[in-house]
Amino acid sequence: MNDEPQSRSDEPEHADEPERSAEPPRAPKPEFLTSTRFDSFDLPAEVRQGLADAGFEYCTPIQAEALPVLLAGRDVAGQAHTGTGKTAAFLVTVLTGLLRRRGQRPPGLPQALILAPTRELSRQIVEEARLLGRHSGLSLLEVVGGIDYQEQAEALRRGVDIVIGTPGRIIDYYKQGIFKTGEIRFLVIDEADRLLDLGFEKDMRFLLRKLPSYEKRQSMLFSATLSHRVLELTYEFMNLPEFISVVPDRVTVAGIDQSLFHVGSDRKFSLLLGILQRETFTRMLIFVNTKFEAERLARRLQRNGHPAEGITGDLPQRQRFRLMERFKSGEVRILVATDVASRGIHVEDVSHVVNYDIPQDPENYVHRIGRTARAGRTGKAITLACEEYVFHLEPLEEFLAFRIPVVWPEDDWFVEDLSRPEDLRRPRRGGERREGRRGAERPERRAGRPRGGRREKAAPEAAPAEPAKPRAKRVPGAFFGFGPKEPAAESAAPAEDVVTEAAAPAPGGETAAAGEAAERPKKRRRRRRKKRSAPAAEGGAAPAAAEEPGGAAEEPGPAARPDPSPAPEASEGFIP
Repeated sequence: MNDEPQSRSDEPEHADEPERSAEPPRAPKPEFLTSTRFDSFDLPAEVRQGLADAGFEYCTPIQAEALPVLLAGRDVAGQAHTGTGKTAAFLVTVLTGLLRRRGQRPPGLPQALILAPTRELSRQIVEEARLLGRHSGLSLLEVVGGIDYQEQAEALRRGVDIVIGTPGRIIDYYKQGIFKTGEIRFLVIDEADRLLDLGFEKDMRFLLRKLPSYEKRQSMLFSATLSHRVLELTYEFMNLPEFISVVPDRVTVAGIDQSLFHVGSDRKFSLLLGILQRETFTRMLIFVNTKFEAERLARRLQRNGHPAEGITGDLPQRQRFRLMERFKSGEVRILVATDVASRGIHVEDVSHVVNYDIPQDPENYVHRIGRTARAGRTGKAITLACEEYVFHLEPLEEFLAFRIPVVWPEDDWFVEDLSRPEDLRRPRRGGERREGRRGAERPERRAGRPRGGRREKAAPEAAPAEPAKPRAKRVPGAFFGFGPKEPAAESAAPAEDVVTEAAAPAPGGETAAAGEAAERPKKRRRRRRKKRSAPAAEGGAAPAAAEEPGGAAEEPGPAARPDPSPAPEASEGFIP
């Protein structure tokens, strides 16, 4: 294939070469490319025209290695860093395959499915697919969250050829019967390692099981790293794929100038301001580990005169698209992002990447700094190591297999921070409690209003204490209307003593207490056994049975103490 361009150089079309050299193509620098040209492959005229419009003339290493295998109809699992041209490799394959099946295409059903981990990466693939396939007459649709749901559903019902999107929204349409998978003949999984890292493994496996078997489709998988989990996917859902790895000896791109600054967290932002003043940059990406830090850092940079914007997963989809367009056009030169958004940022002229926080995963470091030095360019990657994240530095350097050069800043590198206290606070979101609420003095409530947000029933006023009820002595035979009356009268005497000890008796004395006792139902209460007093004198008996809960008629158990009080005479209270 490399000889074909040489034979074509003798043809009359060779006269156009001076014009190509005078007007530099939009493709990467020639030294980054191979000698293999796109016109050396058997491509349809529509695809050739799209490549010419995009300015693609020579192949990158991954394109030169993968295209011969892909155009032959075989499955490929490719390993390559971002910015190496793998997107164009699988798009050329998909467009060529669909154009060759023109007569076999079923109307209205999608035939190609391209999965991406993030919305930003999906948008990049859509833009490049529109550029390369503008002359093909094929229809494509982006299916991601954040875009009008009904609009995407109607487009799927009308019928498209290529579906590009994230797994979540595609599965949603599949479960509703809107997205049909029966005619999928081309499957592309882009940045498979990132799809797994973001928790899409279950969704991917569900979706891949709904596709036609791997014998009936061509599958392409590309990833920055071929980890064990990625290889499991290839063995399970691909048909004897050919593994193609185009990576340098070093994990990171050689064109990146990396440096490391050790600085305390209290002076880290001041050092960042100094770096912004000392460095000359076209576009700068600043990476942090949390969404809150991205929002706060963007506010602080704006306060110090640096127009910066933050991009996180919480940003609505349309705002994220508009922000990326502003960053590409140069309207916004400083972008603060998290790792979730980093995979979808494909901008050619990013000259500097700053790791404001060291990433916890070493692979994220490679993906971060891979935003610069793309397509053969050079760039700078600056990392700030503070005491909070310095513990991630050692595993990072073990992963890179080299130590990042350390630069010690001078005192004049630190610039005064003009941030205000409100710039450092966490933004209050809906449903959160106001700051400073707990522990502060509360306003006095009006009398009679219940405490708290819910109305509670007011507790009833406590009734005055009732006098203790005198417990009458049980006299055998009294229930049947006969028997002596004196013991009942005698039993009232000790009851008066008990009432006096409990509380002052109410007016009415024993008569009122006896009436209330008759009206109220008797409660079964377990009382503590009191010590029995000495036998009272004759005529003032204080029987111990009056203190017993069950009365004198109950026989004591085997463990009960013997009653020291004298027992009544046998003839008293019994039937003669």
